Amino acid sequence: MAFQSQTYGKLSIRNIPEKIMDYVRRMDRYDAPFQITVGTDSQNFSDTKIVSVIAVTCEGHGGIFFYEISRIRRIADVRLKLTEETTRSLEIMTSLVEELEKEEYREIRNKLSLAIHVDASWNDHGKTKELIPGLIGWIRACGYDCKVKPESYAASSIADRISK
Repeated sequence: MAFQSQTYGKLSIRNIPEKIMDYVRRMDRYDAPFQITVGTDSQNFSDTKIVSVIAVTCEGHGGIFFYEISRIRRIADVRLKLTEETTRSLEIMTSLVEELEKEEYREIRNKLSLAIHVDASWNDHGKTKELIPGLIGWIRACGYDCKVKPESYAASSIADRISK
């Protein structure tokens, strides 16, 4: 997986924990909670452009993020798109957690809460409302917290902006 960062340039998933550790060390003086969120959004063009984001925040003090862009054959069905987005978010979180479990990141591991952000809404007029309970159950069964709109900023704000 090749990620981009406006601050650090091109990175592999293996390099991101080092940047997270540097960020946590810099921001630790605020004694505020840290969260890693992974969210994915997609947009249809002639194909489907998929953007996955890893966001690291220090509550009340900003954050950093990394993103990956890929393109696949066009997915027209909203259920399939949301399933693809959630699958990618879970795969990225799993890979990131595997890296963070290495000994060199032991000092920061317990400071980080983990969540998956889904670009779905409880809005009665939306197409995704009925899918949310299943997606939340799936993500929580994998061991992560789950947020949907309007709290799912990694997917519905950061990834959404890059995907357009």
